[in-house]
Amino acid sequence: MRVAYFVVCLLLGIAQVSCIRDEALNAEADILTCTVPEDILKRDPIIENNKVVLMVTADADLTHQAPEFTLTPGATISPRSGTERDFTTPQSYTVTSEDGNWKKEYQVSYIVAGISTVYHFENVKDQKSTLLKYVYNIFYENDSEGKWVMDWASGNAGFAFTGSGSEDPASFPTSSSEEGMVGKCVKLVTKATGDFGEKQGMPIAAGNLFMGTFNMGNALTDPLKATKFGVPFEFVPTYLKGYYKYKAGEVYKDEKGNEVKNKKDTWDIYAIFYETDENTKTLDATDRFDHPNLISIARIEEKDRKETDEWTEFYLPFVTKPGKSVDKEKLKAGKYNVAIVFSSSIEGDYFRGAVGSTLYVDEVELIHAAE
Repeated sequence: MRVAYFVVCLLLGIAQVSCIRDEALNAEADILTCTVPEDILKRDPIIENNKVVLMVTADADLTHQAPEFTLTPGATISPRSGTERDFTTPQSYTVTSEDGNWKKEYQVSYIVAGISTVYHFENVKDQKSTLLKYVYNIFYENDSEGKWVMDWASGNAGFAFTGSGSEDPASFPTSSSEEGMVGKCVKLVTKATGDFGEKQGMPIAAGNLFMGTFNMGNALTDPLKATKFGVPFEFVPTYLKGYYKYKAGEVYKDEKGNEVKNKKDTWDIYAIFYETDENTKTLDATDRFDHPNLISIARIEEKDRKETDEWTEFYLPFVTKPGKSVDKEKLKAGKYNVAIVFSSSIEGDYFRGAVGSTLYVDEVELIHAAE
């Protein structure tokens, strides 16, 4: 039985005891939400384990910002919520649990620069768990001054939950490789998820990398909605180019783990560009190709999804959806999102594919129209 299964049981047991002993003080010390003026915010705040990232417009006065936070019940924060501070550099906050036994340091950053448009995949950091004994890679982007602007997302966090990963990052579906066209590159491999994944009806995990976030809260209950595609982009994209290598796995299986005769796995690369509004902050795997807010799509064609051991260029035009156009004022205000997506199995989001299918990607560029 996998370690992850014991961890889940342990967490459930703790939750049940907490319900019975509701007089106990809360031991959690987390930031749950962060609020800043909506007129400066380009996208919803990104809240992770020890950091909060706020992507804001260029006219935001970073010297006088006073973010407000909601915390886990009973927790306190220092400096207090709503304190005005100078965010031209990241600022630290300390959250203390209600019972006073736990403290967590958060770094809160305001990011003005837009995302980069050239991706070499040289910047990699490790996500580690000493409890489950795993390590997986996270790719990230810096601006021209070397400041962090974006983490690429993947399903690695969900794969870690199955207990199938190890302390070797290559054991995960998405990892860094030294075999790049230039330097490092992205290596995406479709992996088996073991007993835990099979019992959940998720026998495989395709290697994937995308712009957006992966919501662990939906990973088991509604996996198609766990992938949130899109980051703000203030230009109109015209082409997506880069280089790939690909080799399909030997045995294609459906979502029930049954072999599908005479079917071969293949890969996918695409990008979407769409308008955001009050009801549509991001798109997910259920609506990424047919949502009414879509403006244009760039996607590798079936005839070009070839197996090759040599680095091969792809050059994909963004095709505008019928009747769609871009509002220049909304574009300037950061009301449009773009997402680039790579996957080692084209039907991996439905848990169909071949274990061992491997896609390498490197030297990608998002080409856009002049201002």
